[in-house]
Amino acid sequence: MATATARHILVDSEEKCNELKEQINGGTDFAEVAKQHSSCPSGSSGGDLGSFGPGAMVPEFDQVCFNGEVGVVHGPVKTQFGYHLLEVTERA
Repeated sequence: MATATARHILVDSEEKCNELKEQINGGTDFAEVAKQHSSCPSGSSGGDLGSFGPGAMVPEFDQVCFNGEVGVVHGPVKTQFGYHLLEVTERA
């Protein structure tokens, strides 16, 4: 079974998501941005979600985690929780 390791940042608006993505693309550390801005409890650990298999996350997440490029910040990804920046750090 395939697994992915990912981290994310959850915010309440697409605008905020895009603003944070620009900061990360400009060189700001993903984990630091997650600690400062993510409304998900995972923010305190730099947005780390650990490893998981298909179906463990909402479908919008799965789509990116198992099809998107590894090591790239994807987003905004809209789910019922808000807007996410999502980085797949590893896929096996």
